[in-house]
Amino acid sequence: MAGFSLKCGDCGTLLKSVEEAQEHAELTKHANFVESTEAVLNLVCADCGKPCRSKTESDLHTKRTGHTEFVDKTSEAAKPISLEAPKPKDDVEMEEAGEGSSTQQEEMVVPEVNQQLLTELEEMGFPKERATRALHLSGNESLEAAANWIVEHENDPDIDQMPLVPVSSKKQEAPKKALTAEEIKQKQQELRYPWIIDLFIKAFYERIRVGKELLEAKRIEEDNERKRILALRKAEKEEEKRAREKIRQKLEEDKAERRRKLGLPPEDPAAVKPAAPPVQEKKSSLPVRPATKSEQMRECLRTLKQNNKEDDAKVKTAFNTLLTFAKNVATNPNEEKFRKIRLNNANFQDRVGKLKGGLEFLELCGFEKIEGGEYLYLPREKVDIAVLHSAGSELNSAINNPFFGVL
Repeated sequence: MAGFSLKCGDCGTLLKSVEEAQEHAELTKHANFVESTEAVLNLVCADCGKPCRSKTESDLHTKRTGHTEFVDKTSEAAKPISLEAPKPKDDVEMEEAGEGSSTQQEEMVVPEVNQQLLTELEEMGFPKERATRALHLSGNESLEAAANWIVEHENDPDIDQMPLVPVSSKKQEAPKKALTAEEIKQKQQELRYPWIIDLFIKAFYERIRVGKELLEAKRIEEDNERKRILALRKAEKEEEKRAREKIRQKLEEDKAERRRKLGLPPEDPAAVKPAAPPVQEKKSSLPVRPATKSEQMRECLRTLKQNNKEDDAKVKTAFNTLLTFAKNVATNPNEEKFRKIRLNNANFQDRVGKLKGGLEFLELCGFEKIEGGEYLYLPREKVDIAVLHSAGSELNSAINNPFFGVL
């Protein structure tokens, strides 16, 4: 079976012809070549059509252009190799002379290339000679193929020499479709500034990293908020538990008192379920800090309810009245009628004025006594929306919590 290549016995390189083997021997001083049935690798880039004869060459092409898809045409291009040595140049000239040709040596001319592509390469900054050589040797197919050829052969000593071909081999290339100004600019950036692509990739991964950090910070913040809410709910449940236990003990005492008044014997202590010991609050080891305004407001409301615990309707009316005052001022801080209260008003006295803790709550909201104690007045410059909102929050909590102020 005829071989498809010549294989260098020293380095293992596959060569397509005797000419390539001779060139390889001149460059490397290798002289051991054998005929091989293994075809020379022929990978063709699916994007630009450039042939690559080795995996290393295809990897280099991918690194320079970003093209990753290659078509294996090794079997299509494989042909039996001819082991006949090429005739020396002198022998060829003698044969031509022996044919009786009296014509002079064939004239050499500049090859025809696509003028549109040549102009575009010159606009990209390449000399005319280099651009012409690149178009001619890259097949005169596309701007990208010519540019890739220039990048791969930029160290050739004759890269800036105008190529010459015999007149008989001169071929007229079909004009290619011209690129737009935007496409030319994009090609220039790809060829001159390949580092921009790396910069964009780094920026992309940096955005991903920052996004993950933000998501993690948000998750931690949500976890902390959830723990805080659970702690508040636990504290509220403990307070409700203590309130229920105190109510139960009060009911037991009232029951025993009623039996005593009716002349009934006290219940058998063995039959009576022993009362659970009162829940003692844990003493905090933290240093005592001054009470905040919200805590002072809560204490005023607790005092008002404890002093009127027999009349829940009166307590609820007082809380709603105070809530109305705070809401009106917070909503209309410029209206003086909402910031001035007559103390001797009968309705005000019945609802708030006579109840201990009511006037103190309004003073914590910023109200002051004026005109000899006849009015409560909140100056416009002393209106604090945050304090009023805090007051509204405390009032809503007191109204909606049936166990508020029981302790």
